[in-house]
Amino acid sequence: MSSPRRQLRTWSVGLLAGATVITGCSTAASSPDPATLTAGPDNSGSTAATSASPSPSPSAGASSATASASPSPTPTKPLADPVAKDVVTGLTTPWAIAPLKDGSLLVCERDTSMIKRVVGSRASEVQRISDVEPGGEGGLLGLTITPDEKTVFAYFTAAEDNRIISMSWDGTSLGEQKTIFAGIPKGFRHNGGRMVIGPDNHLYVGTGEVGDTSLAQDKKSLAGKILRITQDGAPARGNPFGTEIYSLGHRNVQGLAFDDAGRLWASEFGDQTWDELNLITKGSNYGWPEVEGSGQAEGMTNPKVVWSTSEASPSGLAYWKGSLYLAALRGRRLWEIPVDGTDVGKPKAHFTGEYGRLRSVTVAADGQRLLVSTSNTDGRGDRQRGDDRILEVNR
Repeated sequence: MSSPRRQLRTWSVGLLAGATVITGCSTAASSPDPATLTAGPDNSGSTAATSASPSPSPSAGASSATASASPSPTPTKPLADPVAKDVVTGLTTPWAIAPLKDGSLLVCERDTSMIKRVVGSRASEVQRISDVEPGGEGGLLGLTITPDEKTVFAYFTAAEDNRIISMSWDGTSLGEQKTIFAGIPKGFRHNGGRMVIGPDNHLYVGTGEVGDTSLAQDKKSLAGKILRITQDGAPARGNPFGTEIYSLGHRNVQGLAFDDAGRLWASEFGDQTWDELNLITKGSNYGWPEVEGSGQAEGMTNPKVVWSTSEASPSGLAYWKGSLYLAALRGRRLWEIPVDGTDVGKPKAHFTGEYGRLRSVTVAADGQRLLVSTSNTDGRGDRQRGDDRILEVNR
């Protein structure tokens, strides 16, 4: 493995700082562009889209990829309503899930610094990440595994920064913790942490702007970005700025997912007005802090869907059976967004209020079900008996 990289400016931020202003750009609280879908409840309580359907946009993600990032096929007939059941209960702040081919799961817990393995309905500690320093919204925030299941990556908040480590996996235990990438700014909030391995075999990483909004537009900072790096932690070849940065202008990326054509999608927290679902293209600027949601800002890319922050506060994201599934924290539901190429259809909500805050969503290794974690022990939820839990969703 190569040594950890600290090529760009490193920051440690505790509280919200002021934003820079780009002349000619719209304000952060801008109204949605007509090409962005607005999702939310109608008078009957079902979901509705109130803006025009989006127009196509350029291909995104790893456009040269030849393999699909999801094992799930596009459906040919209408799907039944989803049903959920418990896989495991009694977890503490589960933050990310890495499904394994044998049907078991690896799950990381933000506040305990532990990676656990779930076999059947039992969870047991596999390894504690030694340098995690939980606090505020920081802690053990991300987990993913290579397709051959030989290497696990974890993203966490350390004493001075957020960083990524790799560990070998032999089917039962994790090996030595090796730092492959360091220097991602840390803060009391907005630390990002979602990771996914793309069809090109590179690691895509979502970071937050740690409460300093100016960093999202700063190409010298790793904060408020989507990064694309090799599994050794080097900038991936073909990145738009010759660094680790793949896209910029993000507030706090919480979900990353590739569809069956290799396009990259991301879910992102808004501030007071609009949460976002974005289709990510190389080198694009997604507007924060000059635009919250969508607007008419020159040189900035609008989201495909926006929600009011009470309807979403989006977290994990997965592509399954022709749709994106987005876990909602404050919205306490699972959003389904149909995908047709670069277009999206009318979002539909499932399980509204049934399980509380939903954090992570991923496709099981066999492609036949979703795995969704709750987030009711994170200090912001109403804890229910058995929380937190991982749910299996079938349809």
